[in-house]
Amino acid sequence: MSSSTESDDVPSAGISTSQDAAAEAQKVSSRLYDLIGVKGKASDGSPGVQECSGKDRDTYFQIFHKWSFYPASANDLDAAMEHLKEGLPKQGWKIVEYGPDSSESRNLTLIADNDEKKVGVHIAQMKKRNPPKLSLMLVSGCYQVPEGQQVEHF
Repeated sequence: MSSSTESDDVPSAGISTSQDAAAEAQKVSSRLYDLIGVKGKASDGSPGVQECSGKDRDTYFQIFHKWSFYPASANDLDAAMEHLKEGLPKQGWKIVEYGPDSSESRNLTLIADNDEKKVGVHIAQMKKRNPPKLSLMLVSGCYQVPEGQQVEHF
């Protein structure tokens, strides 16, 4: 999911309407928020729909949910990342990558996949932003809409 850019490598997430899949992504993001474990607030934003590369856009789709977490104190960013690193595997996630990215800021990045939920997450710690934050991007596997329905793009 998050560790691959090839469309053929995107796993099937099953059959669902885009509304139901978006609601499930929202639940996964809520669990991530709980794992952060420090005081702060999340940005507003709802999951969206994107097409599965190389597939019929009226039949297949992926859900993405991009959001940010702003800790009450910038000093809490390290604790938040540590909570995620420790807590994600206990909830069925496999950490694919953990460490500084290649940007000039060398942002600490955590990439994890949840095979059961068919979703991946990319989390970047952005200490040098004003205000400092965690940037999270949740992306699902490729869903197929139920027979006789079309993807609702939002």
